[in-house]
Amino acid sequence: MTRAALIEQIKLKRSFLCVGLDTDLTKIPEYFLQKEDPIFEFNKAIIDATKDFCVAYKPNTAFYECHGPKGWESLKKTLEYIPKDIFTIADAKRGDIGNTSRYYADTFFNHLSADAVTVAPYMGEDSVTPFFEFKNKWVILLALTSNKGALDFQFTIDANNEELYKKVLQKSQDWGTEENLMYVVGATRAEGIGEVRKIAPKHFFLVPGVGAQGGSLEDVAKHGWNDDCGLLVNSSRGIIYASQGKDFSEKAQKAARKLQQKMANILDAKGF
Repeated sequence: MTRAALIEQIKLKRSFLCVGLDTDLTKIPEYFLQKEDPIFEFNKAIIDATKDFCVAYKPNTAFYECHGPKGWESLKKTLEYIPKDIFTIADAKRGDIGNTSRYYADTFFNHLSADAVTVAPYMGEDSVTPFFEFKNKWVILLALTSNKGALDFQFTIDANNEELYKKVLQKSQDWGTEENLMYVVGATRAEGIGEVRKIAPKHFFLVPGVGAQGGSLEDVAKHGWNDDCGLLVNSSRGIIYASQGKDFSEKAQKAARKLQQKMANILDAKGF
């Protein structure tokens, strides 16, 4: 999907919501476990319930890979089921030497037909650039995450008094453009989003952490907004596990609609 097509969907749906499909067999309604492919059947119901309120879906591949070949098939079927006008993100956090990264890219872009894949940048340029060889596909690079371990490396200061995450942001813009490169920026570091926006003014951000993890949508928009909206805000548990009963799809729809309505208000206030 192109940047222009993504922006058009944001305007059309009055939403910049990404729904995370982190499907855990221990958390979905029990009756799904009797089905041949419980993960796909659950995802299908969630997609049917939320597709009018979001512009992206983000399956975290760990929740699929752990089930072996059957899990990969569930992931493939899920990505194929998502409407074509909705942006799809394989949250795989790959990143290895060049020839290995090229095969990772081929897996997610050609075989699974995802629009984007999350990539870890810490092996440098040759581990990331193979993902840019695919037309109308996106790299979503880890920039500033909100987990506790982020403090171990991302804020390390070098001899030039520059924090490591800022160096990653600056250097990576030599590899891709705002047409094929996004950044992951955690919602629970709201002021950090503003720092990232200063360095990457035109790029889209994928922002996890709103909802169950406590991030504020309003703070994300305040610090991360750009002229094209520039935000995909992800909610996973707060939507797909809004209920574990038979009303799970209705509650997921209600949770997605609630976030979409907040986003519509923000878009209206910004004149977008």
